[in-house]
Amino acid sequence: MGQKQRASSFEATVDIEAKKRRRVGIAAIDDGVEAKDCITIYLVSSKEEFDAPESFVINPVDLNNHFHEDGKIYGYEGLKITIWISSISFYAYADISFLSSSDRGKGITDLKSALQTIFAETLVDSKDEFLQKFMVDYDFVRTNISEGEVLKHKPFKGNICDSNQHTDSSASNVEVVRLLAGNMATGQLYSHIIPLTLLLVDGSSPIDVTDSQWELYVVCQKTIDNQGEIQCRLIGFAALYRFYHYPDDSRLRLSQILVFPPYQHKGYGRFLLEVLYDVAIAENVFDFTVEEPLDDFQHVRTCLDTLRLLRFDPIQNVVTKAVSLLKQGKLSKKAHYPRLLPPLSAVEDVRKSLKINKQQFLQCWEVLIYIGLNPVDKYMENFVSIISNRVKYDILGKDSGTSGKQLVDVPNDDNQEMSFAMFRSEPNEASNTVQMDDNQANQEEQLQKLIQERVEQIKLIAEKVTLHLGNKAE
Repeated sequence: MGQKQRASSFEATVDIEAKKRRRVGIAAIDDGVEAKDCITIYLVSSKEEFDAPESFVINPVDLNNHFHEDGKIYGYEGLKITIWISSISFYAYADISFLSSSDRGKGITDLKSALQTIFAETLVDSKDEFLQKFMVDYDFVRTNISEGEVLKHKPFKGNICDSNQHTDSSASNVEVVRLLAGNMATGQLYSHIIPLTLLLVDGSSPIDVTDSQWELYVVCQKTIDNQGEIQCRLIGFAALYRFYHYPDDSRLRLSQILVFPPYQHKGYGRFLLEVLYDVAIAENVFDFTVEEPLDDFQHVRTCLDTLRLLRFDPIQNVVTKAVSLLKQGKLSKKAHYPRLLPPLSAVEDVRKSLKINKQQFLQCWEVLIYIGLNPVDKYMENFVSIISNRVKYDILGKDSGTSGKQLVDVPNDDNQEMSFAMFRSEPNEASNTVQMDDNQANQEEQLQKLIQERVEQIKLIAEKVTLHLGNKAE
């Protein structure tokens, strides 16, 4: 009898321990969910678009960067976050839903705090408050730019839309307005558009709107509503900093530029860039530079600058000479590379007249050469070889067969075009912006890939520029 009782007691203990193990087994380690997989962001322009399935979806460059150090959200099952941003006043509202919440080893992410680091004062607490903003702040943009300087306006027709399906084909007037930092209106406007900038521009950070050296250039679309009232909508902006240049000059540096997603690929970005160049030329600044341009912007910039250079008479002669050189049969690499560079006089003329700095001019120079090689297929081998030499020189600090040497153009009294000097560069002076593999075979493979990519970039830009010139001629 005593043995049966002890056996029953033992079986009961085993059963309890087994149940404990099963309960522990259910509480698995929290793997978290990536922010990009549970957050959807819409850009809406009216109350009606709030629940419309065709509302414009924004695709941030890196949502994960705004959350946990590993980009994940922890402590939730079935998490779904929907965010709406008003394209009228740029206020935002977030709807957060989930099946359950518990700490499973990595804490519970404070979602409200994380979202406030992105949206700050523009994040409202309720749906009703967000929808009310469409009525209360419908004039937000016009009010905050009213004291700005209108620099240029241009009519645009069609393709004006916020949703994926609704398009207004009527004409509208688009203008660029300059706002100076250091006043309340500029600060108010910028504080509302910086969240979109953080979401859409990789590596961006807010500018100091109290520093009067900052200038904001905003692109606004003006239309007349059914009541005859002028409606002003912000569709993009650029932030520039004005640096002092000795002795009595200034330099303009473009730090941020963004056309909001619904309005991209419609010509507004190019229009804004044209205005920025107009300002640089009209005010005769030393030059116009861009801080770490992204690939898409650099493509637009190079297309525009190439068009401007094709119309710039002072350099046409030197372009023709470079093209003629490549048409003189097969050239040795050492012979043709130095003579492909534009003379210092041309570089200086372009900087003074067009405000295109040397680095950007050299990017466009290769496109100008490519366009001039007509028919290009006949001279493609020569063209690729000079691109190859240039890429190797930029990456390794040397041209083919001249290890450790650089080529520089220097003035010469006997030859007003240019002459060349050779010098051996110190190790810390080599231009090496790409991390190269130490293995010789892998290094050559990397270089060939970079060369091919550059040639394809040049081809694409040349095609677009040529097409634009053809359309203008018609």
